[in-house]
Amino acid sequence: MGQPVRRKEDQRFVTGTGRYVADIVLPRETVGVVVRSDHAHAELRAVHTEAAVAMPGVLAVYTGKDLDAAGIGTLPCGWMVQSRDGSPMAQPPHPVLALGRVRHVGDPVAFVVAETRAEALAAAEAVTVDYAPLPNVTDLATAVTPEAPLLWPEAPGNLCYDWEVGDEAAVEAAFRAAHHVTTVDLVNNRINASPMETRGTIGDWDAGTERLTLYTSNQNPHIIRLLMALATLKLSEEKIRVVSPDVGGGFGMKIYHYAEEVLVGFAAMRLRRPVKWIAERSEAYLSDTWARDHVTTASLALDANGVVTGLRVDTLASMGAYLSTFATAIPSFFYANPLPGPYAVRAVHCRVRAVFTNTVPVDAYRGAGRPEATYVLERLMDAAARETGLDRVEIRRRNLVPADAFPYKTPLLWTYDVGDFQTLLDRALEVADQAGFAARREASEAAGLRRGFGFAFYMEACGMGPSKMLKEHGCAAGQYEVGHVRVNPTGTVTVLTGSHTHGQGHETVYAQIVADRLGVPFERVEIVHGDTDRVAYGIGTYGSRSLALGGSALLMSLDKVVEKGRKIAAHLLEADVGDVSFADGRFSVAGTDLEVDFAAVVTAAYNPWNYPLDELEPGLEETSYFDPPDFTFPYGCHLCEVEVDPLTGRVRVDRFTAVDDFGHQINPMIVAGQLHGGVAQGIGQALLELGVHDGETGQLLSGSFMDYAMPRASDVPSVEVASLAIPCRNNPLGVKGCGEAGAIAGPAAVVSAVLDALEPSGVTRLDMPLTPERVWRGLRQAAAL
Repeated sequence: MGQPVRRKEDQRFVTGTGRYVADIVLPRETVGVVVRSDHAHAELRAVHTEAAVAMPGVLAVYTGKDLDAAGIGTLPCGWMVQSRDGSPMAQPPHPVLALGRVRHVGDPVAFVVAETRAEALAAAEAVTVDYAPLPNVTDLATAVTPEAPLLWPEAPGNLCYDWEVGDEAAVEAAFRAAHHVTTVDLVNNRINASPMETRGTIGDWDAGTERLTLYTSNQNPHIIRLLMALATLKLSEEKIRVVSPDVGGGFGMKIYHYAEEVLVGFAAMRLRRPVKWIAERSEAYLSDTWARDHVTTASLALDANGVVTGLRVDTLASMGAYLSTFATAIPSFFYANPLPGPYAVRAVHCRVRAVFTNTVPVDAYRGAGRPEATYVLERLMDAAARETGLDRVEIRRRNLVPADAFPYKTPLLWTYDVGDFQTLLDRALEVADQAGFAARREASEAAGLRRGFGFAFYMEACGMGPSKMLKEHGCAAGQYEVGHVRVNPTGTVTVLTGSHTHGQGHETVYAQIVADRLGVPFERVEIVHGDTDRVAYGIGTYGSRSLALGGSALLMSLDKVVEKGRKIAAHLLEADVGDVSFADGRFSVAGTDLEVDFAAVVTAAYNPWNYPLDELEPGLEETSYFDPPDFTFPYGCHLCEVEVDPLTGRVRVDRFTAVDDFGHQINPMIVAGQLHGGVAQGIGQALLELGVHDGETGQLLSGSFMDYAMPRASDVPSVEVASLAIPCRNNPLGVKGCGEAGAIAGPAAVVSAVLDALEPSGVTRLDMPLTPERVWRGLRQAAAL
């Protein structure tokens, strides 16, 4: 552990021998295609399938009425939020196929199954739908106005909930007494995960055992099995097997239970043949969850010394047309509770109104609430510095939680276990060479360019737990993780984990933990995940939880293996078990030269002819579940330098520095890779990515890579990475989540840098993405004032 070991899984990925859902071809496999609404809002009068059913190769066409008649349930939401008046949130039904009304472009209305994809596509074109168009609303701010069309009768004003957290009275008192008040209006742009692998799923029904196997590109197979059993297909849980093979990127978007998983399962059961559905890219933009999509007004109250005495946040957050699995938690629990961030402000209040719009549902995406919270805080701190005349670094120094205050209880939910913010800030400024910025700015100016320096200090809560606390805040599922260790008779080790890897490097990192603890060769460790038939019930991968929870459960099982090994070794060495210790793959007796290696103990465990059967069972296999006492709290400072061309508005990110405290790092190379990926996505949100709908028709105008701008290699600089490593106290590995940091701090750091470059020209506000056109217009408007 602690070494930059090369990722063992990458060999199959870079050589094209990975096995994704699309690579799985089952005997007698058929193909499904979804017919989707081309209206943003309309009454669904009739779905005519007769012509499609009669076409060559077509096996079936299903509608919402067919599923309803078969007793198929609706897609569930797994997090309950209570409005501030005590009323429950609005929870309208989310049908697998639309019934009575469609509510966004792409809403599924029928499912065609045919022998080939070409035949299914042709039949889908033959399905005719009788729509009666209704007024629609895709703009978040417009959706809460009195004249906005209503999506759901059970959600007056299009509100899912009107929620709050914090001490409103204390905040109002702080603002009344404030020496200065800073207010910003912010838009956190609607973005899409756009993983390399689109979603795909296969349903395979075994009529002999009456058992369904679902292959799906998903991050948490056990949760999908549970939801299919309880909510949608309503099969007995043991009659469902879910397999998530190699997954080509998830970023949170592949956590949820989607309609297509139900459709292929239902069709496979009806047809008694496997049914496969693979999304095309343009279809993915109409069916995958989107993210962010906030409109916020936020204010700081400051005293005469620039110390923040109050924080007030008021946010509108889009839910889309339906509630996705964890949608309601993202702009409430995961956005508001982290709001104090690294700052010592004690009076905090946040109000969030979750709003239904005629758009694809919104849910978690890398960072999930924490990027939005960090963006609010850091834009406020920059604005306050500008308005009060304080240096941007100095105003942060005056407000950071001091090192001697830890463990630090925030005014909201969290208690930060460890931290040293001032030291990390100093280190970040040093690594980023802030001292040399003036010279670099001068060189840029000489070339006709504007250079800006920006940064964002973030404090993240990740690695969800404990289960009891989360249940009290609305979560419907436990948040522990399982780790099972099987030492095989030949001395190889098989690890079965409930977490799922789709780019994080579990097959390498978990093997490093095993090799360190048991002393077995790294190459002799196999990691198994993503199959509910092979792995005990686990929760899955999201929210930077895999190492903190899954790795800790693994370590606990390894400790149990060692403890049993000590008992076996004591028998073999005729010693008291209390005198036997284990290190570097060998059991030894204190005060003697007696020892036995791990391989000999394994052999004894599986060959019990010289074995105390009355004291120990044969075999060497252990299972543990880890439910943490609290979240992990990584933090860091990300610094960015940009050059802006004032003639074209083009922004080029020239330098990016990330200095973070992730606690113990099992594999620093993988940590750096996670940071690089997050930074790329943070830059993408800040400069390029935006979901756009036509204001009249509700049509998605950014529904392909021709219209939805993704970051390219030329948009992302080399990222300078450095660390402060204070071990976490909330898990036995001392680790903190690292996978989301770049996406959390990245947007705020980039926007900070661009506005620093443009401030001399009078530009103090621009909303993401900072496209060349937006920057150019901002400069022209400032020049006209």
